[in-house]
Amino acid sequence: MTHIPGGALSPADPRLDALILAAGKGTRMPSPRPKVLQTLVGESMLGLVYAALAALPGVERVLTLVGYEADLVRAEAERCARRGPRPDEAANCIEQVEQRGTGHALMTALPELENGCGRVLVVNGDTPLLPSAALRRFVTEAAGADLAFATLRLDDPGAFGRVVRDRVGQVAAIVEAKDYDEARHGREPHEINAGVYLLNVDAARRLLPKLTNDNKSGEYYITDLVALAVAEGMSVLGLPVEADTDAWLGVNTPAELAVAEESLRRRRAAELLASGVILHSPGAIRVSLFAEVEPGAELFGPCEIYGDSRVAAGALIESHCVLRNAVVGAGARVRSFCHLEDAVVGAACQVGPYARLRPGAVMEEESHAGNFVEMKKARLGKGSKANHLTYLGDAEVGPGVNVGAGTITCNYDGRNKHRTVIGAGAFIGSNTALVAPVTVGECALVGAGSVITKDVPAETLAVGRGRQVNVPRRKG
Repeated sequence: MTHIPGGALSPADPRLDALILAAGKGTRMPSPRPKVLQTLVGESMLGLVYAALAALPGVERVLTLVGYEADLVRAEAERCARRGPRPDEAANCIEQVEQRGTGHALMTALPELENGCGRVLVVNGDTPLLPSAALRRFVTEAAGADLAFATLRLDDPGAFGRVVRDRVGQVAAIVEAKDYDEARHGREPHEINAGVYLLNVDAARRLLPKLTNDNKSGEYYITDLVALAVAEGMSVLGLPVEADTDAWLGVNTPAELAVAEESLRRRRAAELLASGVILHSPGAIRVSLFAEVEPGAELFGPCEIYGDSRVAAGALIESHCVLRNAVVGAGARVRSFCHLEDAVVGAACQVGPYARLRPGAVMEEESHAGNFVEMKKARLGKGSKANHLTYLGDAEVGPGVNVGAGTITCNYDGRNKHRTVIGAGAFIGSNTALVAPVTVGECALVGAGSVITKDVPAETLAVGRGRQVNVPRRKG
């Protein structure tokens, strides 16, 4: 790896590791869930930070520092890694058993960083709105420095660390708000630390042993590395970043979470409109950063599209629908009040209103699942229709089948699930119970009100109900 004087890495080498600080509990977020697992538009803060880092050129590894509820955060990091540019690689997590500050976090990660690229970009796991383009500019401008950090100007610097500069404007230190003393540090500045750092690992190795916890919190601050680096004559840059100020700041409270989520929702809606997606009531539409909605698709608010959902061009999603990891094909129509999860809706299908497609539901092209129809681990063949009041669970329905209103596949015997197969062209009369395991052959007809417990051969009529008896009413 090429070095330049002072120990800083050559700007010609674009490679770097990224370290996400995600070990804290988040004491101002009153939830048993770790703060970095709080969600915005269906995605965890950690997942959104991962996405911002994945968009950066040159990132070789993303390391996650875990601590509070480490297993939960580690599991989310694994999920994020599978979405990244190297889905076959496991997440690289480092456990900080004691949470003793951001400087201690870097100490904990140092042994792993020493096996990496020589540079590390450090970000906080509670900054879900980090703008990738501005982050890329920061990394470019910071190239060659031993230590660089992003800065912002705020009218009210609040609880953020203050950036102290000397008379010629060079960075002298970062001082945490609770430790700032005007008599010692001068007039309080409006420039604050944005919490994003790019460090030369060699420089960090030299500086970290000198870090102390001599402050009001009794913690080791990563920000104290700045003054130490200046004292050592290292190259230190405080780089102002031009972007939405809120995008760089951490989310600490429920109120801040709500503001950040609304900002992300608006940003996503604007992206979709610019790409050619038709949004009705865009202020009521929530689409995950990872969901794909093709130009020409049409969404009516309120609706929610989460996870890795895909909506094809020409598809229409009416209001009050929720899609989670669902695929909706070209020209399909999902009517109001439908819930689709881990389900596939083929081209030109019709769904709902009030339909529920559970994991494993697949509708082949031009099929219909109408009002109050529920599907789970079931396939509805091309052109088949289940238009009303039907449950299809663990079922394979061939093409061209008509499933009458009130049909139920009885798939559970109290211990095990069993499969129902309905052949192409079959007709299932209304109010039929198909007791699995059972097969209805091609072009078979099942009479309304039947309870079918045995296989029905192809092209036969099956009636499984009691004979009707009419008894005269007694008078008087």
